Amino acid sequence: MSVELPLDLGPELSAAQARRIFLEAQSLSRRRPSRRPRDADFATYLERQGVLQLDTVNVLARAHYLPLYSRWGPYEPARLDAFLWGAADGHSAHAFEHWGHEASVMPLDLLPAMHHRMVQATSWKARRRVALESERPGLIAQVTSAVDDSGPLVARDLEHLAPAQGARGSWWDHGHVKDALELLFITGEVAASRGRHFSRTYDAPGRAWGRPPASQGDWGMRPADAHQALFDRALSACGIGTAKDLCDHFRLPYQAGTRTPDVAGGKAWAASAVERGLAQWVSVEGWKEPALLASAEPDAQAPWRRVARDPGRTTGVALLSPFDPVCWFRPRLLRMFGVDYRIEIYTPEPQRVYGYYALPLLVGDRIVARLDLKADRKRGALLVQAAWLEPGRAPGATRMAGDRVAAEAAAELEVMRGWLGLDTIAVADRGDLSTGLAVALAG
Repeated sequence: MSVELPLDLGPELSAAQARRIFLEAQSLSRRRPSRRPRDADFATYLERQGVLQLDTVNVLARAHYLPLYSRWGPYEPARLDAFLWGAADGHSAHAFEHWGHEASVMPLDLLPAMHHRMVQATSWKARRRVALESERPGLIAQVTSAVDDSGPLVARDLEHLAPAQGARGSWWDHGHVKDALELLFITGEVAASRGRHFSRTYDAPGRAWGRPPASQGDWGMRPADAHQALFDRALSACGIGTAKDLCDHFRLPYQAGTRTPDVAGGKAWAASAVERGLAQWVSVEGWKEPALLASAEPDAQAPWRRVARDPGRTTGVALLSPFDPVCWFRPRLLRMFGVDYRIEIYTPEPQRVYGYYALPLLVGDRIVARLDLKADRKRGALLVQAAWLEPGRAPGATRMAGDRVAAEAAAELEVMRGWLGLDTIAVADRGDLSTGLAVALAG
């Protein structure tokens, strides 16, 4: 399907306006409230963004804790876990886990839109199933039955069904039971949640979701409708963006390919959003592609919709996780903020530039520094392993003075230290901001 992008765009927005609109949609345009965050704040984030990314990295704090902290300030992580995953039975009235933007927690109203990803036939799923049936005949059926009868369970509860037989070379070197559970999770035959120590638990969809397994139910949206629904949700979450920007929010394919002939692609979804009055086309200073600007009010069917708004000025200050929606799509981060960012966790140490877990520091509408942080819980210290002034500059913005950057960074680190329950902050002598930061913290 070929869809042409518009030639007659509305008035051009400045690069600064686009940044402010995006940060407003991300709940990052204002300083955090002084009160403690509540469940209502967690619900607001999940409803507006539609997705909260998970990751096992815990060098500073769990990945899903940081976006909420960046927007709302210090809170008790256990309270967020209870909101996302419910009580000890692993059932939540608010959310479910699947692959939204990588492994993610999403609001329950998006479950029908994820059904197509569960049931979609892929060569990867087929290979996994064939390999498991070949190596452990009947195990998939056994695991399914056990989860249905006795869930929620963790993988070790079922290891007796397929005792380990030495090291394996297949999927992440998991045991056969874990492989079976992960395949069943991806295909929607079991539901996943989180238990103690962030371990994944598995339960029957009927108990966890109030719906039958994906292969047995007709509760899912048609793929074309699901793609459009996810694109529409991304539009409200971002406020403004190119079609590619918005596709990345839920990892939608921008255009159809040989493996996805039923996918219309970002251009068609964007055109549909404009035609239905959810957005308008605009041009943005310095952007090579036209942008969509969210323009629909919330209603009973879509309470998450928000009209894009320029707050006029931005006063927020926040350290942003590599797993924050602001940082997900590198082309947007470079275009909007002048920041060429790459998470260096998977980069060999000699090749790292900014550090293993470098967090961008947002001040107003500019990203002004990167801090490589680690929580040393044994020492009770927040380690700043490197501190760098951001070499890039947001289009149309002036460069912030180094002493102000150091002061803002020091204040943010003190708040984070308290949130993490650490006693001290230790700054290593690495990076062109490290000396100034150490002085600001001492002062």
